[in-house]
Amino acid sequence: MNFKIDTKEKFHVISLNEPQFSANMTDKLHELFTEVTQNDVKHIILNLKTVQTLEQPAAQFLADEQQKAYASSRSFVLCEIQPPVKDTLKKFDLLDLLNVTPTESEAWDIVQMEEVERELLGGGEN
Repeated sequence: MNFKIDTKEKFHVISLNEPQFSANMTDKLHELFTEVTQNDVKHIILNLKTVQTLEQPAAQFLADEQQKAYASSRSFVLCEIQPPVKDTLKKFDLLDLLNVTPTESEAWDIVQMEEVERELLGGGEN
């Protein structure tokens, strides 16, 4: 699996550099998510700009990771989703369960707004 990690002050941007997001990539991505959230920077932005196809198990993996992140007071945002990937997520009724933004910069804003919201609501970790 080809990916790039860019760690910012409050979040990690993980960019998948593959045309297909397949089921066999989910274990490696789960390990990566676990590894990068072991320090003080716990929020993840997953940039899917290069992904053109998404298998159903990988789509379900994204929805599951979204739920795990929120249960742990972390943000998980997908950005730059291409139309075929968006169509796949819609087909499996998963798009509405995910936090999706058109651009990476908007994803940065979502992470920061959610962090402020958690602080205001006394919701825990940064």
